[in-house]
Amino acid sequence: MTDRLHRLRLAAVNIDGVLLNDTFSPLIHRFVTRRGGVYSADVERSVFSQRQSDAGLAMAAAVPQELTGEEALAAYFEERAAYLADHPVHVTSGAEALLRRLAAAGLDVVCYGGLAKSHFDEHLGALAHLFTPPHYLCTNDVRPGLREITAHFGLEHGQVLFVDDVARVAEAARALGAPFIGRPSDFEHSHQGELMRRAGVRHLVAGLDEIDERLLRTVDAEAAAGTLWTTGAAAGAAGERVAVAAGERVAVAAG
Repeated sequence: MTDRLHRLRLAAVNIDGVLLNDTFSPLIHRFVTRRGGVYSADVERSVFSQRQSDAGLAMAAAVPQELTGEEALAAYFEERAAYLADHPVHVTSGAEALLRRLAAAGLDVVCYGGLAKSHFDEHLGALAHLFTPPHYLCTNDVRPGLREITAHFGLEHGQVLFVDDVARVAEAARALGAPFIGRPSDFEHSHQGELMRRAGVRHLVAGLDEIDERLLRTVDAEAAAGTLWTTGAAAGAAGERVAVAAGERVAVAAG
């Protein structure tokens, strides 16, 4: 970029589901349905981007068999290990290019997520030089962690762009007036795209290549003008909408 962005100073990019492939949605769907539960938007809302202890309780509540939260969490991680043997974690297409575009825009870049930093080191360690120290922030104890990430860098909420795949994070961003780009999962049973639209997310993408200079400048201008979010009770239905499917981009413009 030739001109510095006006408002944005930091991009905080979620690890699982954004920089790494989504391994959580398929696993939680399997966990719930194999035990006779119904996978729904409410289940996703109660599990995604929660503290692990809270997510365990929510998974236990989503199935008819009697489980404690600790038992549900232990069973989930056991099934996750088996699942990853056949469906390994990998860096998302376009991740490295996105990190370079964010840096070229003059932004500091940090990664965040609910697992320990060892998860980042294992899967994104080769790209660590593209992040600003400390490179990764674990938000498990402060979910969703937007306030804490912003405070860590001594910034205001409007100066930090969050890129995430979970609507609950979008809702927190909206409450803080923080810039947000949604990258909802393409998992066939996912509800996150629709939940983001209902939350008033203005910019949803189907691939990281869509977070380009033009979009960054648009979000920066909206952050400066205070027009980041759609308004009204039916925000998700307002304005232009293109479904997240087959690599298409979703844009929800103010009505």
